[in-house]
Amino acid sequence: MATAAPGKTAESTDAGLGGGGAWRAVTAGVIAAFVGFASSFAVVLEGLAKVGATHAQAASGLMALLVTMGICAIFLSLRSRLPISIAWSTPGAALLAGSAVPHGGFPVAVGAFLVTGVLIVASGLWQPLGRWVSAIPAPLANAMLAGILLPLCLAPAQAVKSDPAIGLAVVLTWAVVGSVRKLYAVPAAVVVAVVLIATTTHIRTDTLGPMWPHPVAVAPHFTVAAVVGIALPLYVVTMASQNIPGIAVLGANGYHPRPGPLFGWTGVFSLLSAPFGGHAVNLAAITAALCAGEEAGPDRSRRYRAAATAGGVYILLGLAASAAVALVNAAPPHIIEAVAGLALLGALAGSLTAAMADPGQREAAVVTVVVTVSGVTFFGVSGAFWGLLAGGALYGVRHWQSRRAAAAAPAGVPAQPQGAGPAGGPAAAGPGPGPSEPDRS
Repeated sequence: MATAAPGKTAESTDAGLGGGGAWRAVTAGVIAAFVGFASSFAVVLEGLAKVGATHAQAASGLMALLVTMGICAIFLSLRSRLPISIAWSTPGAALLAGSAVPHGGFPVAVGAFLVTGVLIVASGLWQPLGRWVSAIPAPLANAMLAGILLPLCLAPAQAVKSDPAIGLAVVLTWAVVGSVRKLYAVPAAVVVAVVLIATTTHIRTDTLGPMWPHPVAVAPHFTVAAVVGIALPLYVVTMASQNIPGIAVLGANGYHPRPGPLFGWTGVFSLLSAPFGGHAVNLAAITAALCAGEEAGPDRSRRYRAAATAGGVYILLGLAASAAVALVNAAPPHIIEAVAGLALLGALAGSLTAAMADPGQREAAVVTVVVTVSGVTFFGVSGAFWGLLAGGALYGVRHWQSRRAAAAAPAGVPAQPQGAGPAGGPAAAGPGPGPSEPDRS
């Protein structure tokens, strides 16, 4: 557990600051919740709609996610006295946004959400399952994520084409604010989009639907195709892109909780949100840095207040879920998708950089991206699964060839990696600069 600085107790540290440390924690929590919500709620609504949710079901799903996220964050932070930040699975929502309505509609998707929750719980209770996810080659996992994100990241360009005035205003706001403080770029774009939609679009009140949230329970239906095509990819991207990085962010800030119980509890809260349309609850990664870092105050032992505050704000934001859906419904085509695409550009850049960093595995990563982006569907199973399968098959072949080449090489002569040399292009021209570091901001 984190402790106060040597020679000072936690109480004396806060007292010496005149209570300022507590206010910094509260402020950091409020900012983290707002950034987490504003940066990706459009992705969540887009994902739920693409797998068959009605407007009422999408609002219910958004509300269920926010409320369960909030309760989970408060519970884990107060229980552990650590800044355990919770979020929804943004990569998982992006996966859903690139999917088609499953045969059987939204109840089948809800069944897949429940399976994902069970798998996350199992990862917490049975460590080998979590290790298997970690054993997926990083280039392939990042390539699958890049293939999921790429179609969504095209939306800003499409928005500029379809509605130049609003589209350009949103994109320029994102670019200008991002050049000053990257963390606030997407929330600023959201504010501009809301203002422009409200002032330039004729909104019929009879099409908005109820503004007060109303939970809608959905009876789940389970199919093999949805388990393979939705549940398994959703589980993989949630664990690989949210839960495992979330633990890493905590570790980077000096907190070292046991991962298993945290995974298990996020799976439990995923199961609680799924019957009402929530796809997955998990550890936060980007906003976790706000609650676990210096922004939450100098006393590391009391930064858990920031994560708990964020949880409370998430619960309050859950009351605005129906209003968020009404905004999306009233928006011109591609504008909300553009905000979602801008929110995912950083994740796309990071996943592509990590996927292509190793020249020996680059070909398998490219195959994974291409097959995933293609959206091919076989037996009702989505392209994300087939992309990972195709890339994994090529990765296995190349790995086997490399091992054979290494075994056959004379002693003291290193074997040439597969994919390098004359057929690999630049590798034949001699050494060049190493791979660039992914954007970790």
